[in-house]
Amino acid sequence: MSSPLNMPVYAAPVSDAEFKPMPALLRLNAETHPDKTAVIDGERKLSWQELQQLVNRIANRLIKEGLQPGQTVAGLSENSAEYVALYLGVITAGGCMVPLSGMAAGDTLGLMIDDCDANFLFVSARNRELVEPLYDRLAKIPTGNRVGLDFGDAHWATLDAWLADAPDTAPVVEITPDHPFNIIYSSGTTGVPKGILHDHRMRSLQLARMRKGYGLGENAITLVSTPLYSNTTLVSALPTLAYGGTVVLMAKFEPREFLALSERHKVSHAMLVPVQYERILRVADFDSFDLSSYRAKLSTSAPLRGRVIREILDRWPGKIYEIYGLTEGGVSTILDAAAHPNKLDSVGKPAGGVELRIIDEAGKELPIGEIGEIVGRAGAMMRGYYKRDAQTKELLWQSPEGHWFYRTGDMGRLDEDGFLYVLDRRKDMIISGGFNIYAADLEAVLLKHPDVVDVAVIGVPSEQWGETPLGLVVRRDNGQVSEAELLEWANAQLGKAQRLSTLEFRDELPRSTIGKVLKRELRAPYWEGVK
Repeated sequence: MSSPLNMPVYAAPVSDAEFKPMPALLRLNAETHPDKTAVIDGERKLSWQELQQLVNRIANRLIKEGLQPGQTVAGLSENSAEYVALYLGVITAGGCMVPLSGMAAGDTLGLMIDDCDANFLFVSARNRELVEPLYDRLAKIPTGNRVGLDFGDAHWATLDAWLADAPDTAPVVEITPDHPFNIIYSSGTTGVPKGILHDHRMRSLQLARMRKGYGLGENAITLVSTPLYSNTTLVSALPTLAYGGTVVLMAKFEPREFLALSERHKVSHAMLVPVQYERILRVADFDSFDLSSYRAKLSTSAPLRGRVIREILDRWPGKIYEIYGLTEGGVSTILDAAAHPNKLDSVGKPAGGVELRIIDEAGKELPIGEIGEIVGRAGAMMRGYYKRDAQTKELLWQSPEGHWFYRTGDMGRLDEDGFLYVLDRRKDMIISGGFNIYAADLEAVLLKHPDVVDVAVIGVPSEQWGETPLGLVVRRDNGQVSEAELLEWANAQLGKAQRLSTLEFRDELPRSTIGKVLKRELRAPYWEGVK
């Protein structure tokens, strides 16, 4: 079994001046502005002093119950003040937080709990039914270390009871750059998702970059509407907390409520996924809400379509940035849409300290303009996949200079101005009659039609070509174009080797909780039984 403390480091060293452990930053916030609001959860507000006291109590109790440096603590909850405090309490105690997905199927959830070696498990009432069938699997977690964040019974201690005698003074724990911070599980749907281990080095560098690049700091009021088990959420929530801002929590995303909270709390920042932007913009009275407090909005996890970016620029105050990257780190690009209106089909340029290259199947670097796999390196890189050394090594590409880069599995190209264009997942690339077809190119054409609001192109079996592209389209309400008309219209704009074989209308496309189209689900029925 690998220990989180002895896994290899692929990132560059970080100096003492650069390294700012988050627990120290949290204590500084409580000391400098104790009465300022740190967390807003519905009608509840926690000041920085109140939040820090709760964080300290959680940390002290974990230590008393035997938590050792680098050991893991699992949590399963919707966004709440208690869950935020737990997350911060675990890292303050020197532990490694493992936020579990409430969208995971029961067996997968059990496998993740086994895989992460957690000795503590915290669960909310809303997620209780997900773990009840797993009680036999929880035998290695002592009964006293199973805590209900907002409930209690014979199997679960209440949080209040568990913290009854815990002091609220700051524990003395040394945090080094190599210290584990969290394990984020990938969104795999078969087997056990891979646990992505981040250390304090990675988080410290990321916190500083997000503060400098987007103003996520002491003056930020950040609306958090995606779950804490997603790195998408942490990228904006953690720097806001680290530098003394305020986070406004949504337990469940609802587009009109998002707008109401934005207006009520004068929100300045939000990190959303593209499907959330589209749902928010479709709110009938969107334009009646005062969103003038917004300074920056960020989008990640899936492509933000150019037409959506233009609508955001026209109707929603503040800048809009698209961010492309991996939860594993190493790769990060930024598109400032207002500054580069002619590059909206790209995902921007590499973020500060990030080096990107494009390589072919043999691992040879390709010149500007050629299509290949995107690889990257930076100071902010994961330690590796937890207990999966072989899969970690599969992710690595070593440059001729001897530097380690992370492979993205995405196909793309860099233009002469240094902007990155992402075309497709390598595994999703369609090879038809020996030609490589990138679904993103076909999707971009279909989305130009005024009756089309969403689209996915997948490869389906073909006796003649091996596989051939199929377009799955969501039509705009009251859209009149037929499948045959849209197919003819799109193919007239595509090269001969790219053309769609057929097209189907769908009411909606399946997406993950962070908005990625689940192409594996879409492909499965077509390939069933095909050898």
